[in-house]
Amino acid sequence: MRVNDRRQLILDAVHQRGLLTMRDVTTLVGTSEATARRDLRHLAEEGLIRRTHGGAAPSRLVSREAPYLEKAQQAAAEKHSIAAAAAAMISDGDTVAIGPGTTTFALAQRLTAIDDLTVVTNSVLVCAALERASNVHLLLSGGLVRNSTHALVGPLAEQSLAGLFVSTLYLSGNGLSAARGLSTPDVLAAAVDRRLVMSAARVVVLVDHTKVGIETMSQTVAPEHISCVITDDQADPVEIDRLRQAGIEVVVTTPKLNGDLDGSPSYGEIHRALALPRTESKKR
Repeated sequence: MRVNDRRQLILDAVHQRGLLTMRDVTTLVGTSEATARRDLRHLAEEGLIRRTHGGAAPSRLVSREAPYLEKAQQAAAEKHSIAAAAAAMISDGDTVAIGPGTTTFALAQRLTAIDDLTVVTNSVLVCAALERASNVHLLLSGGLVRNSTHALVGPLAEQSLAGLFVSTLYLSGNGLSAARGLSTPDVLAAAVDRRLVMSAARVVVLVDHTKVGIETMSQTVAPEHISCVITDDQADPVEIDRLRQAGIEVVVTTPKLNGDLDGSPSYGEIHRALALPRTESKKR
């Protein structure tokens, strides 16, 4: 395989999967570890990827947001374990807010049995997951529907959330770093997230390893306002240490090894929640 083809293959895999270990790279391109390290170093020097402890991740600044169904298929087992840990924090009688995202959708699916639960959200999918639960009091914001995330955004969404107060906000995003906190590429989504943060006594951030150490354009939660981060055991340990040094509690989960994704956001479940006809995923 020519060197340029090999490096393009690595770059495509990093963008699709979010994080590659050194073993992933050598297996992907069929080279020695020394050759793989040279390829990663070259890509990092070009600003196309970011080197991590033992592998590679997308470049730190992300300006594009992947389509929702594409994101739902990334790190599915990890999102499942993160959602399970977050659900264990919620008890009967709680009042919480849940932001949009594939991981928060997985969390919402786990809350239908909690009694006398009040949920505030600007996510169409979170609403779909909970609307039939008679024991859940559901408040959906107004706003403009953002198709890429199925979230309600804009001034009307912000106004409808003003004056509310919840004990805990469960929020996701496109990037999390100890330096900038949680961020997203979309300014309208960021504004509504900041409004939700103002309404919460405690903020719990749910991000899988592909988001840890990444920074995007619009900050949603500054590090000093994050109470807890729930991530998975593939997250960059250096960045986890930085988050803890910043005074943030970090919970690290381990996905099930048997591949059981019960409760995680599957391709079909998201289509059904949106009442859309199911389509086949495009081959890459």
